[in-house]
Amino acid sequence: VRMEQGDTLFVYAAQLDYNGPTELATFIGSQDRRVRLINRDVELTTDLFYYDIAANLGYYNTNGQITDAENRLTSTYGEYSPDTKEAEFRINVVLNDLMEKKFRMSTEQLRYNTDTHIAQIVSPTVIVTDSATVYSSNGWYDTENGKSELYHRSRVVTPQGNTLTGDTLFYDNVAHFGEAFGNMVLTDSIRSSALEGDYGIYFQDLDSAFVTGRARALEYSRQDTLYLHGDTIRGYMLWNDSTHVVTAYPRVRFWRVDIQGLCDSLSFMERDSIMYMHRHPIVWNGKRQVFGNVIQVHLNDSTVDWARLPDFAFVAEHIDEEFYNQLTGKELTAFFSNGQLNRLDVSGNVEVIMLPQENDSTYNKIIKSESSFLKAYFKDQKLDRLSMWPEVTGVVTPLYLVRKVNCYLQSFKWYDALRPKDKDDIFNVPPEMNALLNEPANGSRRKNSL
Repeated sequence: VRMEQGDTLFVYAAQLDYNGPTELATFIGSQDRRVRLINRDVELTTDLFYYDIAANLGYYNTNGQITDAENRLTSTYGEYSPDTKEAEFRINVVLNDLMEKKFRMSTEQLRYNTDTHIAQIVSPTVIVTDSATVYSSNGWYDTENGKSELYHRSRVVTPQGNTLTGDTLFYDNVAHFGEAFGNMVLTDSIRSSALEGDYGIYFQDLDSAFVTGRARALEYSRQDTLYLHGDTIRGYMLWNDSTHVVTAYPRVRFWRVDIQGLCDSLSFMERDSIMYMHRHPIVWNGKRQVFGNVIQVHLNDSTVDWARLPDFAFVAEHIDEEFYNQLTGKELTAFFSNGQLNRLDVSGNVEVIMLPQENDSTYNKIIKSESSFLKAYFKDQKLDRLSMWPEVTGVVTPLYLVRKVNCYLQSFKWYDALRPKDKDDIFNVPPEMNALLNEPANGSRRKNSL
C-alpha cells in the first residue's frame, strides 16, 4: 500500500483501512514490512499508524520511531503533524542524536519540532550528555546547538561532582556553561561546599563560579557548617598551578558555632589552606574578640590550625561587666589544638591589661604591663601561664581604686553589636559595620581610643 499527498508526504504499509466519512486512514504493517511515513527528511516507522487526512495529523500507540536529519525519537505513543512539523510523544519516550554520542533524553511526555530540532520539556526529564546530566520538568532543549532553558527548580550535575540548581537555568552543553536565576545553588561534593544566591553563573571547564544577591558560601566538611556572606562571591582556578580560590567582597560576614567574623574582603587559597581577611577584619571565638589590619587563618580539614595578624593585633576577652582582658602588639600568631587556643606569640610594642582571677573566683585587681615580646599558654580555654621579655614595666591597681580610663588600652573597641548571631544573621549588615568599613585602613585602629 502506498499513499501520496503532494510531492512531500508518502506513507507505505502492508494494509490500509479507510473510513470515508471521518477521513481516517489506518495503516497496518506486517512482520516484514512496518508502516513508514516519509515527509522530506522526517521518517516515522511503526506497526499501526492512524492518519487523520482532514486534520493532516498522524499518530500511533503501539510503539514507534521518528527520525529527522539530526535525531531519533522512540515512544509508545506519538503524534506528528506534517504541516507544523510538531510532534508529541508519551510513555517511554527516548530522544537522542543519530550517532548516540551527543545526548540522550528520557521522559514520559515530550513535544518536539522536526524542523527546529527543539524539544519542549513538559514532564520530569533526564538529559544525559558527555559533560553533564540535566534534570528538569519544564523548559526546552535545542538539540542542534546543545542549549537549554529550564524552569521549576531544574538542575545540572557534572561528572566532577558539581550540581547547579535554580528556579530558571540556562545551560550550554557545548560551552559547558550554566546560568541560574532565583535561588541558585551550586554544590561541590568533592570540596564539601556550596554557593547560594539570587543569581549565579558557572564555567564548568574552568571550575569557576560567580554568585550575587543574598550570596552565601557553605563549607560542610565537618559536623558544624561554616556560612559566609558577601555581596559577591567568586570561586575560580588559578591558571598557573590549578589551585582553587574563593573570594568574597564587600561586607563579608561569616558564622559557625565555634567562630564568627567579618571584614570587607576575604579570600581562601586551597593551595596553602589559608583564609586572608582584609580591611577591618574581626574574629570572635567564645568570649574573645580579635581584630587587626589583616588576619590570616590557616585551616586543617576545616579546623583552625593557626592564625596570624602580621600588622597590628588586638585581642580582648570579656571578663565581667565592663572589664576585659586585653592584649595588643605589632605582630601576633595564635596556635590551636583540636580547634581550641593553645598558645599566643606576640612581638613588638606589647601591651597587656589583665584581671587575674583569685582562688575564690573573684577579681580584685587589674594589671597593666608593657614589653617587647610575649608568650602565653592556654589550658581548657583559660590562660595557664604567661611570660614577657626582655624588659617589663607595669603597675598593679586594686579594682576599687582604678579609674575607668585605665581599664582599657588605647586601641580598645568592643564590637559585639556587629557579631553575627546565626547562619541567617550574616545577611544583616548593621549600619555600624558599614561605618567601620568606611574608615581608613592601614593601622587606623592603633590611633583609635575608647
